Amino acid sequence: MDVTASGRFTCEAGHRVHVQVPASRAEALLAEVLRHADLKWGDYDRVHFASAPGVQGFRSLPGGRNPATAEGMTVACTELSFFLPDRPGLLEAVLHGLYHAHPYEEPVIFVTPATRTLHVRGQDEDNPNRFWNRPTEDWVPPLG
Repeated sequence: MDVTASGRFTCEAGHRVHVQVPASRAEALLAEVLRHADLKWGDYDRVHFASAPGVQGFRSLPGGRNPATAEGMTVACTELSFFLPDRPGLLEAVLHGLYHAHPYEEPVIFVTPATRTLHVRGQDEDNPNRFWNRPTEDWVPPLG
């Protein structure tokens, strides 16, 4: 089955970007990304994921800005991830922004080709699983 041929959704090519950043700098890094990309996803923008803080490990080798270390170090880090559509210059601008705003000498950034799905409006409106057909949950923004 060709998943790109559907009346329920469309598919769009682009890139999934994952960047590990000390938890204390995650908001600033996301703000830099948003300077270059609105992270739009259908009827929403600023769509991203930030993991709960985990632990990133490393050992400094000779030649970098940090002094070489005999033992490994750990840093509480968050991983931010988001999708960028395949638009001329967008990925390059965002990566330059990440390198500019990131506190590390060698940021850990993964870029992977990806395909995302986008809903087709007006489909499946009476689905009982949709938030508007259920009691309001705490993640639904209040009516303005």
